[in-house]
Amino acid sequence: MKKFDYVIVGGGLFGGVMAWYARKNGKTCLIVEKRKQLGGNIYCEDIEGIPVHRYGAHIFHTSDKNVWQFVNGLVEFNRYTNCPVANYHGEMYNMPFNMNTFSKMWGISTPEEARAKIEEQRAGIFGQPANLEEQAISLVGTDIYEKLIKGYTEKQWGRACKELPSFIIKRLPVRYTYDNNYFNDRYQGIPIGGYNGITEKLFEGCEVMLETDYLADKKTFDAMGDRIIYTGTIDAYFNYRYGKLEYRSLRFEDDIFDVDNYQGVAVVNHTAREVPYTRTIEHKHFNCTVPYSEIPKTVVTREYSVAWEEGMEPYYPVNDEKNQELYQKYAELGAGEKNVMFGGRLAEYKYYDMDKVIESAMKKAEAEFGSLA
Repeated sequence: MKKFDYVIVGGGLFGGVMAWYARKNGKTCLIVEKRKQLGGNIYCEDIEGIPVHRYGAHIFHTSDKNVWQFVNGLVEFNRYTNCPVANYHGEMYNMPFNMNTFSKMWGISTPEEARAKIEEQRAGIFGQPANLEEQAISLVGTDIYEKLIKGYTEKQWGRACKELPSFIIKRLPVRYTYDNNYFNDRYQGIPIGGYNGITEKLFEGCEVMLETDYLADKKTFDAMGDRIIYTGTIDAYFNYRYGKLEYRSLRFEDDIFDVDNYQGVAVVNHTAREVPYTRTIEHKHFNCTVPYSEIPKTVVTREYSVAWEEGMEPYYPVNDEKNQELYQKYAELGAGEKNVMFGGRLAEYKYYDMDKVIESAMKKAEAEFGSLA
């Protein structure tokens, strides 16, 4: 039986960064991946010459200079800036919520007027917001909540906003300037040609087994590595000893149109509850280095949020109190596992932006191998 320094379970970003640093330190790695390809959720599929983000829109953004330099050392990034819009029954509003949004919603023009309007509409919220609905209204008032947050959020999570914890909405940017850049981070962009180039660099020199379930033959794979890096669902690793953690999943449907520009922007949030999908993504807008006229067709993906069931891809952890308590039990089990490192959004049951996954992996790589310089 061939022996490796590391058996890395999962071919996503966390596993890739760990593999990259392991190889840099002269270690051998076996990658065990259930999907047909490496890359995790950043995998891109070429359709009509357009890199399609197969598992949802991924815009790289970070304020961490080390992370930005790391990814730019792998591939070249474009200057893409995320400026999504929201569609409510044909009314189009800029995201994140900013002066353009407020002006369109209320016919006002100054930050003072916007603040006064929001203050008026949140007058019924007292003390600490008890749920997502109260948190949203306290941030942006009732009009924006009703039109641009409520329906979208309830589709995304499959439950009423009053039943969701307030912290989910706290990461939503709100600003009193005419600035449509969704992110506040210092650095932002998308790899030219899509994310597959990053994946290729991260796993270069590794032995790879695709369409392979590590847990189906765990003893064999454990015997093949001196150390295991596990990035799958942590409850599955322990055979659901305390029960199953809950997730939300996504379903995607593609349309190919014989036009060079279908919706005028990469991401449109469809906020009306009656519209069954949450977003439409026109992928060619991500690849802003290529003129539209050079690619006569366009690919638009409708994104549906669905309840997760066994066999589906788990995307978003349901971070309510019940699931967090359950995760803590599994985390304690994980801490007692010899020669196993748990990392990434599934193993840590955590919503991670891409830069935070890389940052986490870099810290663990530094602890594992010493200085990253």
